[in-house]
Amino acid sequence: MDLGLKGKVALVLASSRGLGQAMAVSLAREGVKVAVTGRNPEGLKKSVELIEAAGGTALALSWDLSDPSVIDNLVSKIEKELGPIDILVNNTGGPPPTLATGQDPALWQKSFNDMVLSLISITDRVLPGMRQRKWGRIITSTTSGAIAPIKNLAISNTLRAALLAWSKTLSAEVAADGVTVNVIMPGRVATDRLRQLDEARAQRENISYDSVVQASLKLIPAGRYGDPQEYGDTAAFLASQNASFITGSVIRVDGGQIQAI
Repeated sequence: MDLGLKGKVALVLASSRGLGQAMAVSLAREGVKVAVTGRNPEGLKKSVELIEAAGGTALALSWDLSDPSVIDNLVSKIEKELGPIDILVNNTGGPPPTLATGQDPALWQKSFNDMVLSLISITDRVLPGMRQRKWGRIITSTTSGAIAPIKNLAISNTLRAALLAWSKTLSAEVAADGVTVNVIMPGRVATDRLRQLDEARAQRENISYDSVVQASLKLIPAGRYGDPQEYGDTAAFLASQNASFITGSVIRVDGGQIQAI
């Protein structure tokens, strides 16, 4: 299937590893020129190598999402070197595991700035061009905890849920301009982040890592963890011309795990 993306330009945030990297590579396979961002030089280098191996063009940018002052300069650099941004993939790293009570307000504020306000600010920077050109895609990667809260991930659950409401609201504001706004939500996809969470649970509950994995698999009807490429390919479809009538939606890539309707 030709997704109609050849020559488009994408900015994929937090794409030096994990799901961000997978989404960047899947877009590159469809002929998209991709700007990848992160704070780890080795991770960015790996993302560029994977994109180029897939036949794509990559621009690597060191980008700290907690610093709003760099947004305009970095977006301008992408526009100068690759072209106007057609596809924005909003993605961030996750906060540390936390209970809902007893957290320092400063941690809540920092997490909000890093995980929510940064994405809104970057979207606001690229959206006017999309609306003017009558074509654009805003895809925000969240977590299943936004609709089915995950134990010991209170900050993540809360702030990712805020992104769902923002995305839905935004989708109605820009749909007539040819811009779609959707959320992509992973279940248990095999990334380093998931492994870290499983290891943390094993330590917290004083059980083996394999026991944690086996318990998780019992909750997934597909009987396995997802492959990051499956997640990336879903993002690429949402970015496609074929998905132009899909907006304001939450797409789950979870093997049937999430029980909420």
